[in-house]
Amino acid sequence: MEKHNHEHHKHHTHEDHQRNQSSDHQTISKSDHQQGHHDHHAMMIEDFKKRFWISLVLTVPILALSHMIQQLLGFELTFFGDQYVLFGLSTIVFFYGGWPFLKGLWDELKDKNPGMMTLIAVAITVAYVYSSAVVFGLEGMDFFWELVTLIVIMLLGHWIEMKSVMGASRALELLVQMMPSEAHLVHGDQIKDIKVDELKKEDIILIKANEKIPADGTVVDGESHLDESMLTGESKPVKKSKGDQVIGGSVNGSQSIKVKVSKTGKESYLNKVITLVEEAQKAKSKTQNLANIAARWLTFIAIGAGTITLVTWISLGKPLDFALERMVTVMVISCPHALGLAIPLVVAISTAVSASKGLLIRNRTAFENARKITAMVFDKTGTLTEGKFGVSRHESLSDDIAKEELLSFVASLEQQSEHPIAQGIVKAAKEAKLKLKKVENFESLTAKGIQGKIDGKSWKVVSPRYLKENKIEIPEKAGSDAAETIVFALREEKLIGFIALSDKIREESSKAIETLREKGMKLYMATGDNEKTAKAVSDKLGLDGYYSEVLPHQKVEIIKKLQKEGHFVAMTGDGVNDAPALAQANVGIAVGSGTDVAAETADIILVNSNPKDIANLVLFGRATYNKMIQNLAWATGYNAIALPLATGFIPGLVISPAIGAVFMSLSTVIVAINAQLLKRKMIS
Repeated sequence: MEKHNHEHHKHHTHEDHQRNQSSDHQTISKSDHQQGHHDHHAMMIEDFKKRFWISLVLTVPILALSHMIQQLLGFELTFFGDQYVLFGLSTIVFFYGGWPFLKGLWDELKDKNPGMMTLIAVAITVAYVYSSAVVFGLEGMDFFWELVTLIVIMLLGHWIEMKSVMGASRALELLVQMMPSEAHLVHGDQIKDIKVDELKKEDIILIKANEKIPADGTVVDGESHLDESMLTGESKPVKKSKGDQVIGGSVNGSQSIKVKVSKTGKESYLNKVITLVEEAQKAKSKTQNLANIAARWLTFIAIGAGTITLVTWISLGKPLDFALERMVTVMVISCPHALGLAIPLVVAISTAVSASKGLLIRNRTAFENARKITAMVFDKTGTLTEGKFGVSRHESLSDDIAKEELLSFVASLEQQSEHPIAQGIVKAAKEAKLKLKKVENFESLTAKGIQGKIDGKSWKVVSPRYLKENKIEIPEKAGSDAAETIVFALREEKLIGFIALSDKIREESSKAIETLREKGMKLYMATGDNEKTAKAVSDKLGLDGYYSEVLPHQKVEIIKKLQKEGHFVAMTGDGVNDAPALAQANVGIAVGSGTDVAAETADIILVNSNPKDIANLVLFGRATYNKMIQNLAWATGYNAIALPLATGFIPGLVISPAIGAVFMSLSTVIVAINAQLLKRKMIS
């Protein structure tokens, strides 16, 4: 973000407008596709919900008719044919409620990748077959109560997980639906209402008081406070005046404003966020995979332990019904109900809280890996600093041009760019009521500056790096002890002046740095800015080091160097100019408010350019991972105790299925409570 380049400028032609319209139609088509995808997802959620409630209702009489539950609770309920009623109700729950898991078993075995579905399906099938045999004459006690409670809890776990994934995108869909269908197009003195999808870049639109902003753009007239809470998580209305960017979907306050459209259709902020959420939905959590690996091993252990139990008791001369009961007890008890809830509950809570705090998680594994970060590399402008440059001083170095005239020429070139430095210079020129000149042959000098022709003469606005590379001496006047960013003006390749700008360090930066340092991280800054400015910011914040005047590819080298030193590196940048470094880092964090948010290579996007959010990200990632591991430990720890006792091999310590039920329930309750504690920790 530091680079003083100007890649965003484009001359807009009739072809551009046609292309924009085409992209809008593509967006509508994509939106229809997304709607279809979300409808399918919603139908699946509804299906799990329906299966859960029907199974839950049938579970009540099944529990009441189960002799084991009657013994446990000290009551008796018997009547002629009660066991056949129990069998009938349990059969409905097994085939109707258990169908997703039976189908999942087939899918996992077909992929040669047994996991959670296989473990659940094996447990409920063994429990159903054995219990049915008991009803029809086999000596023993049925496991219908265990069968139905397992199905109900697993349905609940999957329902919660699917709802949490759907929740974020559903909120975004609501935003899209709430977008106004019409916009007030300003054409000279006339105002014409047109459909939003007819808007083109560079169009000027009027937004009246309390109306929704129909497209991303820049305020060109008026001043108002906008409610962006549904988009950025910022609860307070944000003041917007001339030159400020606005996001489509935000709500205007009590004053009307005019906005120049900058992004429409698939380029808009909302559309990019929807795409990010869809990617997040497809992303697999590494810890979720850990739960599936645990389930796979538990499947092998359950089948192996069950078989060993059966063979051992028969070889010791015990009756078949006793050996079968022990085998079934082992196989059913070794499927922990809690394991099905361990990850979904934590994912649901962390997703909801993170979204409310302005964190868009594109890669869940990277989010969980935030706990491993040992080195953090910060971009400077807009992250550690406010990113709003103000001209602090400007000097002419030529007798034939006054300092105000110099500012006018430089601002004329800079008005072609959206870079914070450019905006600062243009703002200063307009405040001084200077007339801007016509620029021809405008061109960006990647990461070094810009050039163009004004009044037939060649002008360049460049960084100190350009002067060094072209062996042009930097004047003494340009130096100062202040944390300034300096650009130089060249006319016909001759240095004729400079402009110094300053950018304030954010109030939140110091606190964020302090929080991250407490976590044992090394903190660095990589900036395209000059050595003096970089050192001033680094010293003030107490960073471990800084890199100044670096180009995009050099940031990649910095990341690689830290990785070679054994660090797990996070990079924070704007997600576009810093794409290579974000891709190279172990965790790429894109920071940028509004339209800067759509980072193509970042793992995590922070909606607000606030260093406090980076600290929150690390804390949330650690807390989420810890809760997942704690829950997995509780869920599988139950097996470590219950399974050996269920075999009956330990003299005097044979667990009855009823006691197994108590252990199972306790484990599930602990996992649920522990997941809820995460919410309190993340919000506090």
